[in-house]
Amino acid sequence: MMTMRRAAALGSRHILAASSSPSRVASLRHMSADAGAAMEKIRAAGLLRTQGLIAGKWVDAYDGKTIEVQNPATGEVLANVSCMGSRETSDAIASANSTFYSWSKLTASERSKALRKWYDLLIAHKEELALLMTLEQGKPMKEALGEVNYGASFIEYFAEEAKRIYGDIIPPTLSDRRLLVLKQPVGVVGAITPWNFPLAMITRKVGPALACGCTVVVKPSEFTPLTALAAADLALQAGIPAGALNVVMGNAPEIGDALLQSSQVRKITFTGSTAVGKKLMAGSANTVKKVSLELGGNAPCIVFDDADIDVAVKGSLAAKFRNSGQTCVCANRILVQEGIYEKFASAFVKAVQSLQVGNGLEESTSQGPLINEAAVQKVEKFVSDATSKGANVMLGGKRHSLGMTFYEPTVVGNVSNDMLLFREEVFGPVAPLIPFKTEEEAIHLANDTNAGLAAYIFTKSIPRSWRVSESLEYGLVGVNEGIISTEVAPFGGVKQSGLGREGSKYGIDEYLELKYICMGNMG
Repeated sequence: MMTMRRAAALGSRHILAASSSPSRVASLRHMSADAGAAMEKIRAAGLLRTQGLIAGKWVDAYDGKTIEVQNPATGEVLANVSCMGSRETSDAIASANSTFYSWSKLTASERSKALRKWYDLLIAHKEELALLMTLEQGKPMKEALGEVNYGASFIEYFAEEAKRIYGDIIPPTLSDRRLLVLKQPVGVVGAITPWNFPLAMITRKVGPALACGCTVVVKPSEFTPLTALAAADLALQAGIPAGALNVVMGNAPEIGDALLQSSQVRKITFTGSTAVGKKLMAGSANTVKKVSLELGGNAPCIVFDDADIDVAVKGSLAAKFRNSGQTCVCANRILVQEGIYEKFASAFVKAVQSLQVGNGLEESTSQGPLINEAAVQKVEKFVSDATSKGANVMLGGKRHSLGMTFYEPTVVGNVSNDMLLFREEVFGPVAPLIPFKTEEEAIHLANDTNAGLAAYIFTKSIPRSWRVSESLEYGLVGVNEGIISTEVAPFGGVKQSGLGREGSKYGIDEYLELKYICMGNMG
């Protein structure tokens, strides 16, 4: 049966074949040569894994099925990985459950040392991991290297936090009693992660889970499993025991159902679409699992007329076009006050024009391909909807001459709240500009969505920065800054953008249960 990934790639190839030019063919051949050299480097490092990881062993799918992992820049097959389902997931859960009792009984210091070794290995192999990420996901090498550092930082941070899980002593109401509060690991964790950050979305979950004594079954995206498998290999090398970290990939519905139905899985943590998050939340009800969800966004970026234009352009560019617009915290709507709308738009378009689209392995590239043909079609649909309702394309607005799933960095002006570009997450390199008159109107427009993950504002006014930040219904707010994620701060949304927080000292609480102990006859 043809996979979605395979179908998407064939669609891209069809488009390429229909409009190939000699220069495009030469460009693709060059990309293929670069990819081949990169794969050899990854193989030489021993980091190209294609089997699942269960109980510390690399295993094929029980029925022998595989799925193709493709390079979105070229459509070429990078590897065939095991296509697993419910049986393999059940075994992974059993392994995690068995290991939980020994892993959770280790001292915090022992778990910390193992995590620290994992961090050291991730950093030692950051170039190979970044190459692998660029090949299977498409992001430029600069961004991929940045993600390896970012992803590894969660392992380092939670290696340290493992030793800071404190309980409490409560003053008793009776003199012969002692009241204590312990924090204990929740148990086996099912972690379901997306394709846009193939390493960091895993380490942000697995780091705190392992640190406090939980064990984990990870299901990475079928589009980008190779980075996850390489990271898991390094975890084994670091001394994370067999069964503490398991990886299964392939048939997403089967894997998800197995995780949800198991009474041994005590927590589900998920990063991805709001629609899937709702299904996981509903599916967790039957066994009353603890749930953490980091779901879709519709981030507003508000540029006030007292903003520093250069700072606003730089910050908006970073917030919008990182990973070709394929992040949940991307600026999805750029609201610009009327007094500086034309000036900002002109400077912003000029900045976007400087973005280099191409193979992520090339040093000059700042914009890679979209993940698949479906992603490009979604972007085309959103842009077409906007122009049919009166918006104007100021830059781009079409597929890139490179073909495949490359799309031109795009700026669309005079977007209004009845357009898809305003209402939904485009998840592509399209920046909608929306004029507004007053601060109150900007806040109303920004909050006019079911999403509530990230927001950005640009202003020189300190009072305004406080007022607006407090009025925005979002879990994260960047003031005069477009890149705000860090391992030391809590990451998460409100409304339909999710539940819980990841990263920071607050993130480890998602993997802990409180236990109250009352000791009598102590007088």
